[in-house]
Amino acid sequence: MDNERTKGETEGAIRTAIIKFEQEFMGRGPSDVRAFIVRDLVVVRLKGVLTPAERQLAKTPEGVDMVKRIRQTLIAQGRDRLFEQVADIIKAKVLALFMDIDAQIGEKVFVFTADRDLEPPAKS
Repeated sequence: MDNERTKGETEGAIRTAIIKFEQEFMGRGPSDVRAFIVRDLVVVRLKGVLTPAERQLAKTPEGVDMVKRIRQTLIAQGRDRLFEQVADIIKAKVLALFMDIDAQIGEKVFVFTADRDLEPPAKS
């Protein structure tokens, strides 16, 4: 994080960037997004991410697998853009992105790893 933003402001900027990415790249935005910085991790939880068609598919085990595969493929295609956006906000190199989706409840989680601790040092 840079010295100009608080942790909360940085988390808010990440949240905004993820919402924009979801709207532009996935075609619709989630109903709720929360971003958390924990040491060298950025954890983003998205609720309400499924389209009506995906919700229908997710009613069967095969459909759940299909939704997960499609979503993982789409994220893989947008990965570089996500890396860039998050790295720009946190002012650190993003090393990896992990994503999982629970197609039954319509929630998705992103975990970005950074090359350094992003939390401000504790004041003594």
